Amino acid sequence: MLKKFQKLFSHDIGIDLGTANTLVYVKGYGILINEPSVVVLNQKTGQIVAVGKEAKEMLGRTPAHLKSVRPLVDGVISDFEVTEEMLAYLIGKVEKISKKFFRPRVLIGLPTGITNVESRAVYDAAKSAGAREVFLAEEPVLGALGIHMPVDEAVGSIVVDIGGGTTDIAVLSSGGVVRSKNVKIAGDTLNNAIVTYLRDEFKLLVGEKTAEAVKIAIGSVVQKDFMEAEVRGRDLLTGLPREVIVTDTDVREAILPPVLHIVDAVREVLETTPPEILADVLKRGIVLIGGGALIQGLDTLLSEAMGIPVYVAEDPLTAVARGTGVILEDLEKYKDILIDAEYVVPKN
Repeated sequence: MLKKFQKLFSHDIGIDLGTANTLVYVKGYGILINEPSVVVLNQKTGQIVAVGKEAKEMLGRTPAHLKSVRPLVDGVISDFEVTEEMLAYLIGKVEKISKKFFRPRVLIGLPTGITNVESRAVYDAAKSAGAREVFLAEEPVLGALGIHMPVDEAVGSIVVDIGGGTTDIAVLSSGGVVRSKNVKIAGDTLNNAIVTYLRDEFKLLVGEKTAEAVKIAIGSVVQKDFMEAEVRGRDLLTGLPREVIVTDTDVREAILPPVLHIVDAVREVLETTPPEILADVLKRGIVLIGGGALIQGLDTLLSEAMGIPVYVAEDPLTAVARGTGVILEDLEKYKDILIDAEYVVPKN
């Protein structure tokens, strides 16, 4: 009886806990929150000053006693307490919108290949942040469900999820992951490559936020239309502010080496994939999700390298969050897709 009341007077939340951004799906409402995974901490008091968009706006603009923290590094928790605070903030924000009495059930996506200890850290953080029950699932599976791929059928599919901290390559069939590889090369790596290139070639020092803006504006891995952008930073020779014009060729030269590492990782996964699934993939193609899927020409580059059709999913940034919604609509149907909590949470 209590469980029936809890279902009526609580909400189910799906969280795409990303290195760069965290998205929150609420059953019955859709995606309500899309915030950067950034927290600003007051080092004198230990208090959280800002979370999400407000915190990202403060990046590089804070006094010495305020520290910007990204609580997730390479897709896993690097600062447990700050992650807990961030999750509590997000859950609290949802509770203000939906106004339910009981604590929520929460489903969180995890990268493939993370350890039980890392999974346990996510579980504990969500519990401490106010979740009544916590479910865990692998992000590529969630992403595939979010874009309506037949994950639970005996048909082979390949999803490449390029996030902020990691790239997840997964071969899916019959409701599970057949082959997978997780590489710590993704959006943040590309941002750092742009920072390094501008420092070495233009003697201009820029922040990660500026590098990301350049990547989004004119980033590409296949030459198409000429693009350029004005970039402002600090001249390393004079120490004074300076503005330079950066072209798409410059950005391509900066980001192509890490992108080719992602191409190699996809090739490695394909080389160990069962031939029956490869036959399916030749017909169905590889699907790109995550923010990195939006880099211009990445689908073309991968397709030419693999000899397989490659597609960018519709709205790739929200695929994983939408996948949590698919599972939350019918937890019983998709229970086999969930990571078995017994392996993550020891029995008392």
